[in-house]
Amino acid sequence: MAGVPSSQKYETYLGLPALVGKSRIKALTGILDKAWKQLQDWILKLLSQAGREIMLKAVIQAIPTYCMSVFRLPKTLCGKINSLMQKFWWGDSKIPWMSWSKMGASKAKGGLGFRDLICFNKALLAKQCWRLWYTPDSLVATIMRAKYYANGSILDAKSGSTPLFAWRSILGSCDLLKEGLYRRIGNGQTTQIWGEKWIHIPYTYAIHSPPRLLNDNAIVSELID
Repeated sequence: MAGVPSSQKYETYLGLPALVGKSRIKALTGILDKAWKQLQDWILKLLSQAGREIMLKAVIQAIPTYCMSVFRLPKTLCGKINSLMQKFWWGDSKIPWMSWSKMGASKAKGGLGFRDLICFNKALLAKQCWRLWYTPDSLVATIMRAKYYANGSILDAKSGSTPLFAWRSILGSCDLLKEGLYRRIGNGQTTQIWGEKWIHIPYTYAIHSPPRLLNDNAIVSELID
């Protein structure tokens, strides 16, 4: 399998790059190096297709997981990792008989269920956004709130001036989090009937019928007898 590891070394702290400058690919290239080294240590002829599948899913796709929960990986870097896995999968044939995107489909749809790194990266960052919102008293949430959204919620936060790369990565996934959030009704005095997700109907969670008897800003408590 062809591959060229990077010869440059970057300082890391707790497994993450200590400094991420303008060249994000160079700062995060250690992930690609680790994946390349793992694949070089295995002899393709000694692994069946099932063995290759387990190797790619359990080892190679797990390497960038920790970093993806903090930083948004560049699409170019994700593409290079996918290219390494594709070459390892097809081995000596040299010809990819199926595109990697089709191989990422579920087995029920004819694929092999390989993880989409870009989507998985965004899901992990959305989980971090959820933690900042759900546990506002944690140390990380306290620091982020003081610096970026002191007078509001993380769901309404802005990037601010000279933001950290980690903050921009997390903030970029807030839209994904908002798509899956809906309000839990208590006394109904803080939730609007129209314009907010609060009913337990999948895929919508909101009322789309036009207001008639009540005004547009009516709250759920007005419906409670």
